[in-house]
Amino acid sequence: MTAITNNDSMWHNRNYLRLLAAQIISLIGTGVSSVCLALLAYNLAGDSAGMVLSIAFAIKMVAYIGLAPVFGAIAHRLPKQKTLIILDIARALMFLCLPFVTQVWQVYGLMFAINACSAGFSPLFQSTLPTVLPNKHQYATALSLSRMAYDLEQIISPILVALLLTIIQFKLLFTLDAATFIISAGLILCCSLPKRAPAPTTKISLNSLTQGITNYLGKPTLKALWFAYLAAASASAMVLVNTVVYVHDILQGNQTQTALALTVVGLGSMLVALRLPKLLDKYTPQHFHWLGLTIICGSFFYGSINPRLDRF
Repeated sequence: MTAITNNDSMWHNRNYLRLLAAQIISLIGTGVSSVCLALLAYNLAGDSAGMVLSIAFAIKMVAYIGLAPVFGAIAHRLPKQKTLIILDIARALMFLCLPFVTQVWQVYGLMFAINACSAGFSPLFQSTLPTVLPNKHQYATALSLSRMAYDLEQIISPILVALLLTIIQFKLLFTLDAATFIISAGLILCCSLPKRAPAPTTKISLNSLTQGITNYLGKPTLKALWFAYLAAASASAMVLVNTVVYVHDILQGNQTQTALALTVVGLGSMLVALRLPKLLDKYTPQHFHWLGLTIICGSFFYGSINPRLDRF
């Protein structure tokens, strides 16, 4: 494939546009499924739905953390395009099973299987971007757009679900989720990814599965970056888990204000994602690491000492 040097030509790159469309469509399905999963948990467990969802999301994290090193060790052996398509189709089939779930343990099993596929899909998908966008600035822009797509999903999905529930039952929405992954697989199938030389065959061992994280944490600079990621992830978890409780019980708010709070979180991330590529031309990434961590700490400290906003 010919290298692309024009900063605007990424929007004429059909392979990238198909990959971006595949990501957006599959994210819509994932976002809709998250809301529907909450409704399914309530339908199965009633007042214990919160516990069911907590366990389900914990299983999601276990699948990602436990299987990511495995996929990292074997990813270079897999045909990238075919593997992405297979993982999309597998997730579609599992989403089709969710409307027929009658037991809580079945939710847990499907959550693990779905997110096991996602644990393999996400890094493979991200690794395709530099192959179709060799220009450094384009690649940075693509990563920011990818981040923005995740944030848009958090804003659009609840609204889309609310509209769809006025005409169909929530269990039928899982069929829509399955369709989004089939469409994503079709778009990836239409991409023409550059061919690469076959990777040398090496034996997979426990050492090969843990070598990546061992090497990562063995370098002081990368270890510091790992702690920064941990802090950012903890902040995201706090927002996802406690926003509803904070708005309702502490601020005495309602569902609309809860939705507004989550929307503001997504909008903030979107704003930074849009501006970051140009800002990186002037400042180093470490500048934004420190700035972001400082804002996170300050925001949570402010929330802890100022739980009521009566003056507003």
